[in-house]
Amino acid sequence: MSHTSGNTRHCVIIPSYNSGHLLKATVREVLAYSSTVIVVIDGSTDGSQTDLILLADETPQLHIITLPMNSGKGAAVLKGFEFALQQGFTHAVVFDSDGQHGASDLPRFFAASVKYPEAMILGVPLFGTEAPRLRVNGRLVGNWWTNLETLWGGIHDSLFGFRLYPIIPSLQILNSIRGGRRFDFDTQLAVRLYWLGVPPVNLTTPVYYKKKDAGGVSHFRYFRDNLLLVVIHTRLTLRALTIIPRLIQLRHQNRLNVQ
Repeated sequence: MSHTSGNTRHCVIIPSYNSGHLLKATVREVLAYSSTVIVVIDGSTDGSQTDLILLADETPQLHIITLPMNSGKGAAVLKGFEFALQQGFTHAVVFDSDGQHGASDLPRFFAASVKYPEAMILGVPLFGTEAPRLRVNGRLVGNWWTNLETLWGGIHDSLFGFRLYPIIPSLQILNSIRGGRRFDFDTQLAVRLYWLGVPPVNLTTPVYYKKKDAGGVSHFRYFRDNLLLVVIHTRLTLRALTIIPRLIQLRHQNRLNVQ
C-alpha cells in the first residue's frame, strides 16, 4: 500500500511515552492504512516498546526510534520528522499512540494532502459522551487565543493530535524556536506554520477517550500544562500584534488557495 502521489510521499509518525498495551494495538491499526509507520519511543519505562520491537522485526514498513529519556511530544516528533525526511518523505501524519484516533480516517487525510500539498491538514475532534468535560470545555479557551493569533485564519482546533504536516516547513519552524517540545507542540507548530504561509485544511474526525481499566493513559498535568499554554499564548499573541498586516494578507490568500 503506497501513499505517494505526484510530488507527495506520506508516512505516519507515532510518538509514544508509556502508552501501555495500546501502543501495539494502535500501530497495528495504522499499519493497515499506511505503508510506512515511524514510532518514536520517548524514553518509555513501562516496557510498551518490547512487543513493538518484535513486531518491527517482521514488519519492514515499521521503523522504531528510541530516545534515551523523556523529552516531550514535540521533541519526539522532531526526531520523526528528521528521519522521515532522510527517507524521502514530504508529509507526515502525527498520530497519538493511545487509541484516541481512528486510523480508518487516515486515507481522508492523505487524500486532502494530495489535493492541497502546500497545506497542513488539521483534525477537528468529534467528542463522544465519554470525553471529560473539563478537557472539552478547556480547549475552547485555547482555540479562542489561537484564532486571535491568526486573526481567525482557519485553525479550528489548537490542540488535537491527529494532523498531517508538510515536513520541511515544520522542521524549519521547530529548529528555529526553543519551545514546541512538550504540550505546547500542537499549538505552536500550527500557529507558526500559518504565519509562515502554510494554509490550514480542517477535517472532522472522532476522538475516543479510553477508560483506565481499558488501558487509557493521560500525561496531561492540569496546572503545569495549562501554565505552559498561558505562557505560550501570551508570547504568540504579542508576536501576532507585530505582524497584523501579514495576518490580513494571509486570510485573503488562504481563501483563494484552499476552497
